[in-house]
Amino acid sequence: MRITACDDQSLDSWIRLRRELWPDTALSDHALEAEDMLKDPGQAIAFLARNTDGTALAFAEAALRHDYVNGCTTSPVAFLEGIYVSPEYRKQGIARLLCGAVEEWARSLGCTELASDVELHNSRSQSMHLAIGFEETERVVYYRKSLQPQG
Repeated sequence: MRITACDDQSLDSWIRLRRELWPDTALSDHALEAEDMLKDPGQAIAFLARNTDGTALAFAEAALRHDYVNGCTTSPVAFLEGIYVSPEYRKQGIARLLCGAVEEWARSLGCTELASDVELHNSRSQSMHLAIGFEETERVVYYRKSLQPQG
């Protein structure tokens, strides 16, 4: 298993894996978002996990957040924006390796906290976060109310 930072040469593999995690996002939007992340490695980074033949199996993306991050006490905070391991390669420690690379990146930028979030219904991701050393800090449900003109 090899963990490498994403670059222009790995865009296609990275975008393919992003599409598996976030299938409702257009491929062109995935490409734009990935290209934007590559522009400023001091603010965002992505890593790929590759098997021995070079096939990309998983990725993790992180960004620095300078605003308030729930459950954290410092700023900036490294934030795990997304992590995905292809289903057939799960429970083999790949997510832990990817998070380790994110942690090294965050420490190199002076961060002392790594944060993440998970949707309430995603118990698989919650279990993965706990297994690799995250601690739950709070649960939040967001609401919205439309203010469309009445009448």
